[in-house]
Amino acid sequence: MHFLADHDVYKITVNQLREWGHDVRTVKELGMHRAADRDLLKVAIETNRIFVTRDKDFGALVFLEELLSAGVILLKITPLSIEDVHRKLFRLLQEHTEDELKYLFCVVEPCHHRIRRLK
Repeated sequence: MHFLADHDVYKITVNQLREWGHDVRTVKELGMHRAADRDLLKVAIETNRIFVTRDKDFGALVFLEELLSAGVILLKITPLSIEDVHRKLFRLLQEHTEDELKYLFCVVEPCHHRIRRLK
């Protein structure tokens, strides 16, 4: 799968996704770590990548402002919950194809994940 990781995603999570065989680019690698949230979603769409973030504001952008998205995975993760969230993230990625995830807003927490379809 192809992901664009926001600046707030832990490096350990980016590395874990890469170890699982996924293609991950970070906004920092693209020189966009100071870019507006809207611009980050546009880049995710243009590069055909699922956006991974820890920033809850993306829910408002996607649902309240109806900003188009290529799929978003919101990680509710802290340093103490990394392993649990990674397990749930791994399960989510096994249960859904990349094409499915591009139409979903997913929230991954230590105990479960929730999914909401994008327009």
